Amino acid sequence: MILTPLLTVSAVFLVLSVLFFIAALVAIKKGQLSGTVTSLVLAMLLLTLAALFGTFTIATQGYRALIHEEMAAVIKTEPTGYRTFRTHFRFPDGREATFELAGDELYVDAHILKWKPIVNILGIHTYYELDRVAGRYADIADERTKARTIFPLAHEKPLNMFSLRQRYRFLEPLVDAEYGSASFVAADMPAESELRISTTGLMIRKVPTK
Repeated sequence: MILTPLLTVSAVFLVLSVLFFIAALVAIKKGQLSGTVTSLVLAMLLLTLAALFGTFTIATQGYRALIHEEMAAVIKTEPTGYRTFRTHFRFPDGREATFELAGDELYVDAHILKWKPIVNILGIHTYYELDRVAGRYADIADERTKARTIFPLAHEKPLNMFSLRQRYRFLEPLVDAEYGSASFVAADMPAESELRISTTGLMIRKVPTK
């Protein structure tokens, strides 16, 4: 696992917890009841924080830190038939993926995590993760009745920070996951586009043909 600010914080709390557990054992041997209780309470508190930030580390695997506008993917689209098209994604980490979609437009959405100031001091700010890609129909009636094609873009993981935040209100002081972001673009002709993301959300920009 790559060392991240969340993982670093979790490790620090874990080490401190172990130190206070040791201090509690020493206090027990010396017969210092108050010192034992204090050390055990602090050890349990720090262990809880270590577990919490450890959970955050697992739940944000696949998310990328977002400080300014950056490239999320380069996308090539190519019509393959009547209202069907193929789209090829090339991600910044070198991964590639191809999807066969139906519709008039290419649609992509993402989850956005905005960490609160109390966490920002640890160097953790905005995170994002691409969630899904789909074919989109320009007409709402078609959207309701025509074939729907949709595929996941997110990494599979045992926990997802976006879902955890929506499920547990006690995380509200730490992170905001109240919204996602989406963008779409016409897919009726061959084109290359840049999928870009900033702190305000996703945008798809077509690359001008030379």
